[in-house]
Amino acid sequence: MPNARPHPETTALLVIDVQERLAPVMNDAHAVDNTGRLVDGARALGMRVLVTEQYPKGLGNTVPQLGEKLLAFAAPPPVLEKLDFDACDDPGDTAALDGLRDARVDTLILAGMEAHICVAQTARGLVDRGFRVLVAADATASRTTENRRLAEGLWSAAGAGVTSTEAVLFDLVRRASGDAFKAISKIVR
Repeated sequence: MPNARPHPETTALLVIDVQERLAPVMNDAHAVDNTGRLVDGARALGMRVLVTEQYPKGLGNTVPQLGEKLLAFAAPPPVLEKLDFDACDDPGDTAALDGLRDARVDTLILAGMEAHICVAQTARGLVDRGFRVLVAADATASRTTENRRLAEGLWSAAGAGVTSTEAVLFDLVRRASGDAFKAISKIVR
């Protein structure tokens, strides 16, 4: 199943801690842009989206660039506050993840910050809970290049697949025709 193609109906996007006071100190400014592309792609494909915020009192809320995109959904995705690095350890987040399982979601695409901490620990927690996990590497960031590079090994060791924003969006679309293809093509430009 690790190499199985994701389907929009059974795949959700989990945006992890892309927050106002955290994003400016990350080493990759493109991570926020690519996370926005994933959010836009999820909306175009009718996918479910969840967003986490690590200690928002201290780190602020989700960056406005993504917040605006999330508000464009017919029903804005839930924003889950957490203190645990692994979203699967937080009781409120666990309930939301169980709700995804009840909705027949078996695959989660991860994007967010920090790649080697919250993204890596959440990837491991989700795999342990039986989800298939795909991390969009170019939609993640850490404070240092070394920690970001280290993160890919942590994701793989946890059993997660490593992909890119563009690769996973076109994998979800499947073919170079139709409205979904046109929408995703505009998003990745």
